[in-house]
Amino acid sequence: MNIKFFPYLPVCLSAILLFFFATAGLAQRDDAGDYEYDREVFVGVNKNTNGGLIGGISGKMGTRINDELFQFYGLDLMNVRHPKEVRYNTILGNSYVFGKQNHLYSIRPYYGRELILFKKAAQQGVQVSALVAAGPSLGIIAPYIIEYSISRTETVRQQYDPEIHQSRFNILGTGRVFEGLGDSEFAIGGNAKAALFFEFGSFRSSVMGVELGYQFEGFTREIPIMVGAQNRSIFHSAYFTFYYGFRK
Repeated sequence: MNIKFFPYLPVCLSAILLFFFATAGLAQRDDAGDYEYDREVFVGVNKNTNGGLIGGISGKMGTRINDELFQFYGLDLMNVRHPKEVRYNTILGNSYVFGKQNHLYSIRPYYGRELILFKKAAQQGVQVSALVAAGPSLGIIAPYIIEYSISRTETVRQQYDPEIHQSRFNILGTGRVFEGLGDSEFAIGGNAKAALFFEFGSFRSSVMGVELGYQFEGFTREIPIMVGAQNRSIFHSAYFTFYYGFRK
């Protein structure tokens, strides 16, 4: 069953997420020195083997349990691609994915624990942590819109349909950003990940870091992304996320 909803949901969620984490009250820079902290907030940009140039954005907030252990809550907003996707150029210089029928956008809230393996001294070194996290997933299955030439003077923008759009040479490009999102469907699932987090930075109140890990996600039904390829309900990928954050 199709579910109509606000067509710019991913943009709004991204803006809300970034605003929330950017104004969480931890942005005051302290002098370098004592490296103890009790709370931390991070925002990041993700790259993964199921994504494009940028796989999505992430944010998380953590609190101390003891000297070596933190708990955290996070939210990922990701674009999930099929491994068989191949881009072609059109006669107009645009590009498209032939055979793609739907986008899959994944919203992943999660809860996790982070164990500090190697602490860093103030103003120097690298801190290394291991983390695991899991939570529910909400998949947004949005139609993949193409611009298709039906005559010398007329084009249409429609969801790709192999019965209608039989010549890939008549495809002139894709639709507008988020076009067709209002005709999306939802899929429910879950996600889990395990990773190592390497952090850098000379100041107690701010930090940069890279999270390297493995992500698993499954849905209750098969997600129809590509026509003529084996679609799936389970997705897994290696990833890295570059984070910037604040602590106190």
